[in-house]
Amino acid sequence: MSREQRMKIDALLRQPVPAGPRTIEEIRAGFAALMAQMRVPSEIRTRATTLGGRPTVLVEPAAEARPGTILYFHGGGFVSGSPDTAMTLTANLVTRTGFRALSVDYRLAPEHPFPAGIHDAVDAYRALLDSGADAASIAFAGDSAGGGLTITTCLAARDAGLPLPAAIVAFSPGLDATRTGESMLTKADRDPIFTRASLDHTGGMYLAGQDPRQPLLSPAVLADLRGFPPILLQAGTNEMLLDDATRLAARAREAGVDVILDITAEVPHVFQSFAGSLDEADEALDRAALFLRQRLG
Repeated sequence: MSREQRMKIDALLRQPVPAGPRTIEEIRAGFAALMAQMRVPSEIRTRATTLGGRPTVLVEPAAEARPGTILYFHGGGFVSGSPDTAMTLTANLVTRTGFRALSVDYRLAPEHPFPAGIHDAVDAYRALLDSGADAASIAFAGDSAGGGLTITTCLAARDAGLPLPAAIVAFSPGLDATRTGESMLTKADRDPIFTRASLDHTGGMYLAGQDPRQPLLSPAVLADLRGFPPILLQAGTNEMLLDDATRLAARAREAGVDVILDITAEVPHVFQSFAGSLDEADEALDRAALFLRQRLG
C-alpha cells in the first residue's frame, strides 16, 4: 500500500467547502467537478442509447466484447451523478473484464425522490431481459447510492417475478437510510467525504418524508436476501458507511447467499474511483473483475 498516495487523496477530498447546507445545484456541480478529475481508460468505445425509457450509456471494450453485460448504477447520493461521473469505474470494469456495460441515468431526488430510481433501474433490467439477454449473462454493479441500487433493484426485481442476475458488485454501497451503523460514529473523524449533516441533507431529499425503516431503503438491516446471486461488497475503513457493507454481508450469509466482504484499510468511500492514482484502487478493481469473469464466464 502507498501511504503517500492515500494521504494525497485524503487531502484532495478534504478541500474546504462553504459552511452550511449546499443547494442541489452546488452539490451536483461539486460532484461533477470532483469526478472529472478521475482517470478513464482510453481503450473503450461509448455510445448514447436508452434502456427502459431512460438515457443510458453503452460502454464497450475497444476490442470485441466477451459475452456478458454489466448493468451499472452510478453514485451520487441519489441526488447527483450520471453515467459520465461514474465513467472511471464503468470503463475500468469493462477494460478489465472484456464485458460491455450499460450505465443507466436514473432519475434523481429531490425532483424524483424514492422510489423513482429503483423503478428506473428495474425498468432498465426488464428492458435488457426483453431484448433477449439471459439473466445468467447479466451482473449488477454500482457505487455508493448505485451500490445500494444493486441490492434494492434485485429485491424489487425478485418481487416482480423477474429472474435475478448472475452476480452483484457493490463499491461502498449505501444500504441503510436509518443511519444506525456504528461506523457512522466511529469513522466520523476518518471520513474525508461525509459528515452526519451532509448525509442527512441529501438523504432527506431522497426520502421526502418516507419512513427509512423499509427494505428498499435500508436493506442492510431489513432485507430478506434469500435467493440472491453471489455478492461482492468492497469498502474502505475510512468511511462512515462501512457498516452498511458489513451488515449486509452478515445478512447475506444468514440467508445462505455466497458473499465476499472485501475491506481495504485506510482508504475512503468509493476509493476505486482513483484507479491509476492509488494502488489499492487498481487492485480492488482487479478483484472485482475476477469475480465478474468467474460469474459470467
